[in-house]
Amino acid sequence: MKLATLCYVFNGTKVLMINRNKRKNDMHTGKWNGLGGKFNQGETPEECVIREVYEESGLLIKNPVLKGFITFPSFDEEDDWYVFVFTANEFSGNLKDSDEGELEWIDWERVTDLPLWEGDKFFLEWLNQNRFFSAKFIYKNSNYITHSVIFY
Repeated sequence: MKLATLCYVFNGTKVLMINRNKRKNDMHTGKWNGLGGKFNQGETPEECVIREVYEESGLLIKNPVLKGFITFPSFDEEDDWYVFVFTANEFSGNLKDSDEGELEWIDWERVTDLPLWEGDKFFLEWLNQNRFFSAKFIYKNSNYITHSVIFY
């Protein structure tokens, strides 16, 4: 089991995305994602997302908002991934080069036109809703199969 965070940092109508194109053997190669990563021992979801966004971008986010929780059974064909999904509108600092990919501020309206994981197109629209979601996305051999969601 892997615990991770995912954050969509907004600057007005733009969102910070990363084109995962720099690391070898990255299961996300060629995909655009929000920022985030795996928990360190003892971290809360908020501590993890703040650290991960800072490490990947140089931005220090403040007051991240937990929007949902996603279960990805056997996402990497090995482990179940449990992902806390956040948004952030407050940050300080300057963008830096990321070891994982190229960072770019993308118009929110264009995000779903990017090469994303197919399931992302579903939950990205939930980020702007005023309710919490708990979802399960099933992939097999990196191909989207189905998903289910409960809103609170």
